[in-house]
This record gives sequence, C-alpha cells and structure tokens, in this order.
Amino acid sequence: MKFSNDQPIYLQIKNDFYQRVCNGTLRPGDKLPSVRETAVELGVNLNTIQRAYMDMERDGVVEKQRGQRSYITNDIEFINKLKSQMAEVQVKAFYNSMKQMGFHDEDIQKQLAEVIKKEGGA
Repeated sequence: MKFSNDQPIYLQIKNDFYQRVCNGTLRPGDKLPSVRETAVELGVNLNTIQRAYMDMERDGVVEKQRGQRSYITNDIEFINKLKSQMAEVQVKAFYNSMKQMGFHDEDIQKQLAEVIKKEGGA
C-alpha cells in the first residue's frame, strides 16, 4: 500500500480496510491480521495500526471477539450502510470536482453516462 500526504496514514489504512469490506475481499466474520502483522506488512508503526483498528471498532465495522482478536462485523445491514456511505463520499467528491471545473449538472450527467456506457461492461 502506498501512502499519500493528503491525510493521516491511519485513515488511509482504515479506508483501505473499508474498501475491502465493500468490495467483498473482506467478508463478514473474517478475522483481521493482528496489529503487529499489519504493521509489519505495511511498514508502519504499531500505534498507527492500533489507532486504525480502534477507529474501525468504534465505527462498528470491526468487533473484538474470542481472545481479543478483531473480526469484520457479521451485520450485513451495517455493511450495506457502509457501502452506501462510501459511495456517497465518492460521488460527492466527483460532483464537486466537476462543478469546480465549470461543468453544469446536465454536462456532468452526460459525462457520467458516457463513462458508464464505455466502462459498464467491464
């Protein structure tokens, strides 16, 4: 994973986990690697991973179970809500970026429709 300077590393790690939950790479009930394993894999400080895991637990995406290991929640409804929230963030960012470039709503819809037409079969 390559980190950017745009936001704190723990948030980037958290968002990466959330994307993997949304796309099904991480499934409900999956066990997460230990904090130490994740820190070594990503080459970051243990405290950074601990903070990301604690945030995910506070958000309800991760639950601590059986000997304090972390697992993805089994709450499918919650995961669907997370997907919806993440989609809204992406769509708003796209929309605001297009507006800043001077596009009107009609133009944005046309551009999006063209991209969906071209990329939709992929």
